[in-house]
Amino acid sequence: MKLIKAAALATLMAPATLASAETTLILGEAGPNRGARANALSWFTEQATDLSGGDLQFDIQWGGALFKAGAALNGIADGVADLGTVISVYFPQEMVAYGIADLPLQNDDAWVGMKATDELMRTNASIQANLADMNLVYIGTFTTSAVHIGCKGGAIRSVADIEGKKVRGVGAYGDTFKDLGANMVPMSVYDAYQGLDSGLLDCSQGYSYATAALKQHEVIDSYTLLNWGQVGALGILMNKDMFDSLSEANQTALLTAGEGMADELGRLITADNDRAIETMKAAGVEIITLPDADRETLVKGGQPYVDTWVERANAVGLDGAAMLDDYAALLAKYAKERDEQGYPWTR
Repeated sequence: MKLIKAAALATLMAPATLASAETTLILGEAGPNRGARANALSWFTEQATDLSGGDLQFDIQWGGALFKAGAALNGIADGVADLGTVISVYFPQEMVAYGIADLPLQNDDAWVGMKATDELMRTNASIQANLADMNLVYIGTFTTSAVHIGCKGGAIRSVADIEGKKVRGVGAYGDTFKDLGANMVPMSVYDAYQGLDSGLLDCSQGYSYATAALKQHEVIDSYTLLNWGQVGALGILMNKDMFDSLSEANQTALLTAGEGMADELGRLITADNDRAIETMKAAGVEIITLPDADRETLVKGGQPYVDTWVERANAVGLDGAAMLDDYAALLAKYAKERDEQGYPWTR
């Protein structure tokens, strides 16, 4: 009897922070429970649960119920959530390494970009150390996919057509348009419909699936595929204290499921973007592909913002130039894999 009581007392006194079977992890997500990213996030949690043999369960707090996008980094690092989605543009200093995926490089393929970003984030020792200093661990990545542009009135058929246009921009892609003569209008993507309809905007940069989802095809005449770059610096980070408290098997389950998100979201977002283009065509929107020479002009025009990123990375103790070289090599690696083998979901 004394032995039984002693064992029970030891169990009661065990630290609450130690992970055990059926550990429920709280996951904070600022976005709604719909769309390709939400589906990929749900897929991630299901995979992690399966890979852990049911040990890991997830309580996803959608729609910013725990914290808004601008508070996600501290919310995860401080343990308000165990893990969650972080959008790097809200944390340009802390997430400078991850910000490499937002640069206006020639990187327009969603799957290629995610695979390159994912491998860099999980294999670069300096990035891992930088995150660890903030009590964070990288789990997996998302992307908004390639940045294109819809216009009402005059279409953008070449770089020369940018000058004088009233444009809603996206990050460095918008800054490059400004350098090329566009008049930038500060406006959210959710207000772009009214801006285009009223004439406050001539054009709005965005993503194909979002253009269709927000019904902007009703107020644009043309949609130009820039084939330039994407916004890919957003993904799942985890509180390091919680991650370290898990068994090695459960850590592996999380990391494996996180790595698989690039394939799953790549499949989902590629299909969504293809459907969006068909929706635009059916609505009478002209689909234009920017000529290769003009795309090269855009890539060259974005170089100052790439250089600025290198300086910022160096300022926090990272080797920005080396990271950029590594990233370029990874982009080439996965582009080659796509060209030779196709996408994973088509093999």
